[in-house]
Amino acid sequence: MAHDTYPSFPAPIDDPVTRLDGVLGIVQAGGQGSRLGVLTRHRAKPALAFAGEYQLIDFALSSMAHAMLPDVWVSVQYRASSLDHHLSSGRPWDLDRTRGGYRRVVPEQGGSKREEGFSTGNADDLYRLWGQVKRLDPDTVIVMSADHVFALDLRDVIDAHRAAGAECTVVTAEVSRQEATHKAVVTVGPGGRVTSIDYKPERTETTTVLTEIFVYDAAVLGDGLRELSSARRKELGGAADEHDSGLGDFGEELLPWFVARGTTYAFPMDGYWRDVGRIESYLGAHRDLLAGRIDAFTHERMPILTRRDQRLPARVDVEADVDDAYLSVGCVIGGTVHRSVLGPGVVVEPGATVVDAVIGKDTVVRSGARVHTAIVDKRCVIGRDAMVGAQPAGTRPREGDIAVLGQEVRLSSGTQIEPGAAVEPRRRI
Repeated sequence: MAHDTYPSFPAPIDDPVTRLDGVLGIVQAGGQGSRLGVLTRHRAKPALAFAGEYQLIDFALSSMAHAMLPDVWVSVQYRASSLDHHLSSGRPWDLDRTRGGYRRVVPEQGGSKREEGFSTGNADDLYRLWGQVKRLDPDTVIVMSADHVFALDLRDVIDAHRAAGAECTVVTAEVSRQEATHKAVVTVGPGGRVTSIDYKPERTETTTVLTEIFVYDAAVLGDGLRELSSARRKELGGAADEHDSGLGDFGEELLPWFVARGTTYAFPMDGYWRDVGRIESYLGAHRDLLAGRIDAFTHERMPILTRRDQRLPARVDVEADVDDAYLSVGCVIGGTVHRSVLGPGVVVEPGATVVDAVIGKDTVVRSGARVHTAIVDKRCVIGRDAMVGAQPAGTRPREGDIAVLGQEVRLSSGTQIEPGAAVEPRRRI
């Protein structure tokens, strides 16, 4: 393989970190993830597998668990039940406590108008949760999304936040100009103070973006949510929906409000970070994993924690050809696997070929089938001599080059799925 470090299980830690008092962590796992198309038809985006045996929500929860936050809430509204088995009441992250720890929060009816119904963005989600946050009465609130691959010591961020006297601290990363157009771009001045924010600009020369990891002064955050919602509803007048705060996503109203107050500071991410909320970035991050660019799995003191399948180790048959690949537990490989990541229980029969692909758990690739530059979800069957995708002309993954199969798709013998095609879940072709 092309790198010198490999993911491994960490040694036991003899000096556990003390729990942080007065800090609430909120993982926003609520959106549909429409940019991932067929991969999120039947699951919440944070439930999507990564690196075979992990799920995207593991990165956020592991970061909060290692910081020893006393309370960690997971806010989810789309396909909430798709996360329940994996989250296991917080057990994999030692968050299953009698007091505090893990809590799942979902939209409810029967409360105040402010809290009822589905949110219209991550800032609106905070507004709807604020009554419950007030009852907990934290002094600091950490908010993060659950569709990013990273490792971060949150204690360092909290320490910097407090030392600067910040009302808001945003964790930033450097990306390409093209990638920055999908994000909130910020300008950082002397002393790390954020001086401007441009939300999803059409063009930008600035490549510093928000990673959707925020540390807020709780009292100021509550003031901002109330003030902005009141102003927005006055602006809309009679057109305002009684259940909608008008705040939308954080980059529309909330973050510009904090930046204008002059006490928002940036904390640069010093390791790997990537948003995997699009088809090309999801495959691209797996390519980064194979190339050794992702450091999230190599931190001895901050391992990425998850709920694992209990299966036999992977088996590679004598006639198999495996190179530059990650094989999860329970895989049985009789064919060719190159530059690919395979989830638990994947079977690649003799004579089958998988190249530059991500294959979900319990998928079977029959003899003679070929899978190239593709994402295949869990419990699919690729029939004999079927073809999914093809080798692209370029090296950078583009959505139009990637064939995608939703979960439980069954392809009959000889079927061809072209590059860029997306097959809906549970289809038989």
